Amino acid sequence: MSFHSMWAELLPVGRSSASGGYRRFAWTDADTDCRAWFEEQATARGLRHEVDRNGNQWAWLGDPAEGDAVVTGSHLDSVPDGGAFDGPLGVVSAFAALDELRGRDARFDRPLAIVNFGDEEGARFGLACVGSRLTAGQLTREQAHRLTDGDGVTLPRAMEAAGYDPDAVGPDPERLARIGAFVELHVEQGRALDLSGDRVGIASAIWPHGRWRFDFRGEANHAGTTRLADRRDPMLSYAETVLAARREAELAGAVATFGKIAVEPNGVNAIPSLVRGWLDSRAEDQTRLDTVVGGIEKAARSFADAHGIDLDVVRESFTPVVEFDHALRDELARILGTDTGLTVPVLGTGAGHDAGILSGSIPTAMLFVRNPTGVSHSPAESASEDDCVAGVLALADVLEGLACR
Repeated sequence: MSFHSMWAELLPVGRSSASGGYRRFAWTDADTDCRAWFEEQATARGLRHEVDRNGNQWAWLGDPAEGDAVVTGSHLDSVPDGGAFDGPLGVVSAFAALDELRGRDARFDRPLAIVNFGDEEGARFGLACVGSRLTAGQLTREQAHRLTDGDGVTLPRAMEAAGYDPDAVGPDPERLARIGAFVELHVEQGRALDLSGDRVGIASAIWPHGRWRFDFRGEANHAGTTRLADRRDPMLSYAETVLAARREAELAGAVATFGKIAVEPNGVNAIPSLVRGWLDSRAEDQTRLDTVVGGIEKAARSFADAHGIDLDVVRESFTPVVEFDHALRDELARILGTDTGLTVPVLGTGAGHDAGILSGSIPTAMLFVRNPTGVSHSPAESASEDDCVAGVLALADVLEGLACR
């Protein structure tokens, strides 16, 4: 099956007719359909399909017990109303790259696997890269079991409803010990390749990044009868903090976003008692990130004090800077630059990935495919067919260089 036919088959799954975006959330019907598609692709190619204790899917060529395997893939879930390419491009390209290598009559020296990591985006339970974090031991079973979605459904209940055993989740060092290299292909979430005119790039590092929850607590009251002077309105402090986040990010050359909010009692004619906002911030280095987040929190506390608001700030997740394995990164550059003659720039990224989570346990690397708009986490996310095919060929060349004679 060609890249184009696989892409067309997967494209409708989990797509909202209203927004045109994708709602492929962990352990939902759309996620189940994506998993079924993955298993079908594995079976059609004679690969051994398995699901590990953390719900990640694997399609194996060769015996994983031999060790030193080369693994590629990404994820199939999405952010709310996300684009088609973030995650799925890496999985579809992995199957297409294997097809390409078989067309070349490539002979494999090392086992090869294609993986679909579960719940990478964290759209449902609020924590990114759950499947890879569990596998790498960066998330415990107890912590995972405490995760809850917006409807109050816990992760264990969601897994059970989808037919999986939540009590089995946890670190999987034996599986990681089988892997000699993991290479993740991903659509670029920015415009660096578009500006340089290159179709494919290699990742150098992932910026440090995290998520912080700001809880502004005031006093609920009537919107029509309460004097402005008598109000303890947490929305004011929250709004000022959003603007402060933009200023702090600009000063530091970083990024900061309040992209999610919850309001109580959430009535049009009611002054809120609680405004809960989630901050996502990322920077090129740890010092800049600390400066940005510290500046935002300082400003938020000042605004809260001025309006008689109580404020709690909780860091919900954090990932330090990830330097991809230099030897593996250089090998990718050699394969794609020396062996194929391509110009392949090396660039950093502010987006988190499963490859970044696994980098502390195994050698990892990433390939980026050009995104002409630079838009991601949106239905406007895109990549041309020619660039997608270029990505498949680049990934095939890399896998051939790493795993074949």
